[in-house]
Amino acid sequence: MNFELTKEQAMIRDMVRDFAEKEIKPYAREVDETSTMRIESFEKMAELGLLGIPFPEEYGGSGGDTVSYAIAVEEIGRACGGTGLSYAAAVSLGAAPIYNFGTEEQKREWLVPLAKGETLGAFGLTEPNAGSDAGGTRTTAVIDGDDYVINGEKCWITNAGHARQIIVTAVTGKREDGKKIISSIIVPTNTPGVTINCNYDKMGVRGSNTCEIILQNVRVPRTNLLGDEKRGFSQFLNTLDGGRISIAALSVGIAQSAYEKALKYANEREQFGAPIAKFQAIQFKLADMAMEIELARTLVHKAAWLKDQKKPFAKEAAMAKLFASEMGFRTCNQAIQIHGGSGYMKEYDVERHLRDIKLMEIGEGTSEIQRLVISRLIGC
Repeated sequence: MNFELTKEQAMIRDMVRDFAEKEIKPYAREVDETSTMRIESFEKMAELGLLGIPFPEEYGGSGGDTVSYAIAVEEIGRACGGTGLSYAAAVSLGAAPIYNFGTEEQKREWLVPLAKGETLGAFGLTEPNAGSDAGGTRTTAVIDGDDYVINGEKCWITNAGHARQIIVTAVTGKREDGKKIISSIIVPTNTPGVTINCNYDKMGVRGSNTCEIILQNVRVPRTNLLGDEKRGFSQFLNTLDGGRISIAALSVGIAQSAYEKALKYANEREQFGAPIAKFQAIQFKLADMAMEIELARTLVHKAAWLKDQKKPFAKEAAMAKLFASEMGFRTCNQAIQIHGGSGYMKEYDVERHLRDIKLMEIGEGTSEIQRLVISRLIGC
């Protein structure tokens, strides 16, 4: 086993880290306080080819692998959790399904602009009554001639306010056993009947755009169907498997930032005549943080490697997402504890990391859903 990054992967890590330090981190507090997404950051990411890392050059991508993409998510998340979330969603949820399931025409029309960073992608799955129970989807798509007519509502959809199109899941029929047939359909956001409201006042990741989508008699061509009409459910499960790798990587990035701040503070803050880093109680906290971050990062890279090798990776992706998100919450919470009263103040940023990391235990499948996925995959 070789745990070293390849030369290309190390170059991507160094390049993204340098970019994030200069172009993302200085604005992290501002986008959190104003709850606005900094589009300039994404325009510069596009110039560097970051939005197309895991896609072939023929589709406007950079021809990289999933490990390289996970590294990029971690480094961006280390600088700003909200920006990292929108970056991860744009690639894993907005673009990847088109690459994995789209026709050649769909890839040319929709994937190429995403990979080039000319627009951002969005994936409309969650509904007010269909969260963990995605099979409870109520949005419908009815065939009318050469079109689908879509009606429904989606909530908590990342990047929708800046997307050219949204991949929407909708009920298109019933199977013989009575269960719903759920399909994925590409819906241009400028289609009549599409209303996008971005008014959520969130606890964290406030630098990421999150929206409600209302679809009222939205008519799109049947050629916008993504993949197999009857396999839409399994397609979005596959999409979530890939997305969990990026959420795990983002969790590692946020945790890494909180840990670095805590380590620095512990070496500077003096009590009882010595830096608090000299006290065993603080040393053990920092040791646990460093250990768990390294474990989570290794899980992320293993899941990404398996995906690159075209091997089954669903179990490892769920494990990585579950462990990294819960590890991230523990790490950010302990970072505040090490800072003491200062950690409760916004100027030290660790309280922002705690607010940002909480979503990682909820989005892309809650921790409870991850445990359910893992238990099924190990034969329970």
